[in-house]
Amino acid sequence: MIELINNYINGESKISNTNEYIDVFEPATGNVYAKIPNSGKGEIDEAIISAKKAFLQWSNFSIKKRSIYLLKIAEKIQENIQELAKYESRDTGKPISMALELDIPRAIENLTFFCQHASKYKKDFKLQSKISKNDIISIPLGVVAIITPWNLPLYLFTWKIAPALIMGNTVVAKPSEITPYTAYKFADICKKIDLPPGVLNIINGDGEKVGNRLAGHPEIKAISFTGGTTTGEKIFKESSKNFKKLALEMGGKNPSIIFEDCNYSKMLDTVIKSSFTNQGQICLCSSRLLIEKSIYEKFKIDFCKKVSELVVGDPNDPKTNFGAITSKAQYKKILDYIKISKEQNGKILIGGKAKKIKNRCEKGWFIEPTVIDGLDIDSKLHKEEIFGPLVTIQTFSSVDDAVTLANNTKYGLSATIWTNDLKKANKIAKQIESGVIWINCWMVRDLRTPFGGIKHSGYGKEGGIDALRFFTEQKNICSLV
Repeated sequence: MIELINNYINGESKISNTNEYIDVFEPATGNVYAKIPNSGKGEIDEAIISAKKAFLQWSNFSIKKRSIYLLKIAEKIQENIQELAKYESRDTGKPISMALELDIPRAIENLTFFCQHASKYKKDFKLQSKISKNDIISIPLGVVAIITPWNLPLYLFTWKIAPALIMGNTVVAKPSEITPYTAYKFADICKKIDLPPGVLNIINGDGEKVGNRLAGHPEIKAISFTGGTTTGEKIFKESSKNFKKLALEMGGKNPSIIFEDCNYSKMLDTVIKSSFTNQGQICLCSSRLLIEKSIYEKFKIDFCKKVSELVVGDPNDPKTNFGAITSKAQYKKILDYIKISKEQNGKILIGGKAKKIKNRCEKGWFIEPTVIDGLDIDSKLHKEEIFGPLVTIQTFSSVDDAVTLANNTKYGLSATIWTNDLKKANKIAKQIESGVIWINCWMVRDLRTPFGGIKHSGYGKEGGIDALRFFTEQKNICSLV
């Protein structure tokens, strides 16, 4: 039976008035299991009006009172962690073990972290001189829009709504049309804990119809977006008409720079994860491996052996650690890049093909984890975001060579450096054009730190105080002494 996913407006599940619906697929089977409305102008405007009305009360609540609601939501997520992990796995194609270990726990942590962090945040302060007294206060913006991607649905949904809500804003959120189900269930939780109507509204639909309307709407004061660079550029242009605040976390083509003096076994174990976690569908994944020449041949052999040990299979199987590609379009895109690599005389060291899984997953969108060597320095595969289980490897002879290769792309989200020479690592880190740089680790996150890319990977920062500041506006109230 195909389920109809409704919008969530003014505290209620609302059946859409549109006649246009979008199919929602289970990537592991290729089957449609639900439909969402491609919401129209009237529904979007209704959600914004609801949020604007709710803002008057919500913004006057104390941070402590707002925290009570968010912490109740976190408790409900914890109570339903198994069910939500199942839905997240079904939507995305990722192994259910990953959803249980990463996605849903991180959603809980996002909510609890921002409640704690906001309670300690000194948003108001005073400055005095011989002639004036200045009260600097921070106020919430009003109605803000959240647009989230398909790869880490609930993880990134809560990452954005938590700081927006805790600082007193009301939210209109658009989850990805590819993976909308956990946002739909999140709305049920909001109803159960009696979140005031209109504080959070969830509108379904595609970017062209819903995203563009939110980006250009005069009542939306800010947009926090995570997704592709092309979509980010569209939001930037559309929102500029109203001078909205923007936080855009976009694409990546992240290098991992591996020196011969690294802890080799630790590096190997971690680079497998940084390359292929979530089928390579994390914006922070290492899609370019830059290897010092002296260990290049050894690395290729050892790395490919590790890749061959990944268990590709049904996401419901607890033994699976590599699942399906989240959408058919992405599946085709990755296979197209593999075809291009062959045309450019790239050597496929391992993988490079669609993979057939027996039984219920025989029509699913699976691709073998793929490693490609031998491409020219300016190959598309080294420069363009592919966002899947495909990594390229290159060799370098010197530190300067490694830095040049690492920066040889328009993206600048993250990078990793592997060496036991920390002085060298920190020197290189300052030269790498990326917003997040890990030394001898990957995906280690202190939520207090700023997060975001540079160049075509980002505009603005998220996380910690930066997120709280983004969702507020400062006023200076000045009087004579």
